[in-house]
Amino acid sequence: MKNYNRDLLLLYKEEVYNDDLLQKEVECLHEILMRVERDDVFCRTHELVTRTQVTQKEKAILKAIAWHELKPFYFLISKN
Repeated sequence: MKNYNRDLLLLYKEEVYNDDLLQKEVECLHEILMRVERDDVFCRTHELVTRTQVTQKEKAILKAIAWHELKPFYFLISKN
């Protein structure tokens, strides 16, 4: 089993899954998560709102989320 440096909780019925099937399931989940956890995907699905403007620029969004907390009057809004 590969170590993917993430914690996953996978619930399954023991009689249905064997070790090979479980390994394949974890690999498929990892592939799905790798596709959606990228910066460009995050920037496409969010916009940054400040007191004076709304921006969808990738550079501005990444700069804002680089901090542990957003600055005052900065908001990340999901487009979903």
